Amino acid sequence: MKNIFLISNLSRDPEYRLRSRACRFLTERGASCVQRELRDDKVPAGTECIVTLGGDGTMLGAIRQYVDSNVPFVGINTGTLGYLTEGNAEQMEEILTGLLEDSMLTERRMLLQGKVFRDGKMIGRHRALNDVVIGRTKSMKLIRMNLYINGQVLSQYRADGLIIATPTGSTGYSFSVGGPIVKPTAKLFVTTPIASHSLNNRSLVFASNDRIEVEIAPDIHYEQDGTVHEAYFDGTDSLPLAVRDRVEITQASNYVTILKRSERSFMETLAVKLSD
Repeated sequence: MKNIFLISNLSRDPEYRLRSRACRFLTERGASCVQRELRDDKVPAGTECIVTLGGDGTMLGAIRQYVDSNVPFVGINTGTLGYLTEGNAEQMEEILTGLLEDSMLTERRMLLQGKVFRDGKMIGRHRALNDVVIGRTKSMKLIRMNLYINGQVLSQYRADGLIIATPTGSTGYSFSVGGPIVKPTAKLFVTTPIASHSLNNRSLVFASNDRIEVEIAPDIHYEQDGTVHEAYFDGTDSLPLAVRDRVEITQASNYVTILKRSERSFMETLAVKLSD
């Protein structure tokens, strides 16, 4: 690879010192690089790889913005320990050398497609790499939700919310509320209730070709004060939810390609995280 698109997070890379160092390293070895912050610019023509300098959040934002370019991503971590990024700033030259030598391994990660329906009509949609979360806004009232799988009702929850995560997202919010850790290249969904006020508080695992629907069930308290909930996509985009709205979640038609130095990197990161 010789054409690299560098995206840096200023808060994680003060004065863009690391980005400048990365670009200098690449150009000294005959490669070209374009340097930008994360914004609405298109991926430059001929780009062969997008390199993010920041944390998991920086990489997640870049993926959500540029996934349709069908260009692979690799992250260099300048924050706390992350699962998406491939290494830290001290390992940057090693990672960039792997790109230049085309020696990196590729991983295909599934995306979620979330659509919100009201009275049978779609009112909004977003994709997510990590998760879709049905959650509260300002109200502290529990949410009543009905969970449907392929059109069949499976369970009812009374909880603070519900997380529908990909394998990539299984190490994030889902894990923090008791969900399982899943190998990121797996093809499945994990649903995990948040502070469920019932006995059915376990995570459930579904095949990637299943269709998950979450319906906001009626509640007298919602009707009295006009409570509105939200569907959050990777914690960034959101859509308001009213009573009887349905959130339909399926596997998106495209994948994200992430470059790795070795197959061991996820397990190594996991081992460090679990030993904290």
